[in-house]
Amino acid sequence: QVQLVESGGGLVQAGGSLRLSCAASGRTFSSYCMAWFRQAPGKEREFVGRISWTGGSSYYADSVKGRFTLSRDNAKNTVYLQMNSLKPEDTAVYYCAAGPRCTILVANYAFWGQGTQVTVSA
Repeated sequence: QVQLVESGGGLVQAGGSLRLSCAASGRTFSSYCMAWFRQAPGKEREFVGRISWTGGSSYYADSVKGRFTLSRDNAKNTVYLQMNSLKPEDTAVYYCAAGPRCTILVANYAFWGQGTQVTVSA
């Protein structure tokens, strides 16, 4: 069992940066693939990026590639999402997720945080 708590969201101007954190509890954190998804009002939850349990492999949605970077610190049970060059279309609730398989599919992640709001003003 893994419990996830996101933090770091907020309001930022276009072109700015934010770093989201996802703190996990549970002894098996280091064995899970970690991912971030986001959901804008009226839209489906969409994949943002995922990072393997070793941190050696990451993959991003085309919409954020080159602007967002994932990292993880297994000693601290924490995964980070560094978001640079933010755009108004990045506005959404961002969710951290954990699962045994590194995929881009919502259904493959068994554990979810409560979400953190990111708002990017034009």
